[in-house]
Amino acid sequence: MEKDLSISFTNLIETFKKLRGPNGCPWDKAQTHQSLIKCLREESQEVISAIEKNDDENLKEELGDLMLQVIFHALIAEEEGRFTLKDVIEGLNNKLISRHPHVFGSAKASTPEEALAQWKASKLKEKANKNK
Repeated sequence: MEKDLSISFTNLIETFKKLRGPNGCPWDKAQTHQSLIKCLREESQEVISAIEKNDDENLKEELGDLMLQVIFHALIAEEEGRFTLKDVIEGLNNKLISRHPHVFGSAKASTPEEALAQWKASKLKEKANKNK
């Protein structure tokens, strides 16, 4: 299954790059972080709406649209030499590991509240380290 997901994700990225490439879509090529803010807000709200309606088919579609926004922004940043989609993915993975010391470390959390407290404590520690 992981191989299928990797292939699908790679195909998706290639589709994006073609859309933004020299022979791609004029609308896609013209987009910037700023021009996509309205779309990002709309897609986020549509995900929320699908969840509230308990509509799995719509949620599946809207999550795809929200993923489109994340990938779009990351690829724009990559084109500008600021960061890559790989940087975003690795940053997220590192964050998940560091903010779950009760799973990936020796801390203990047996309730959702304790797990959330661990997350918040880890986040505060990360922010403090960034400000040094």
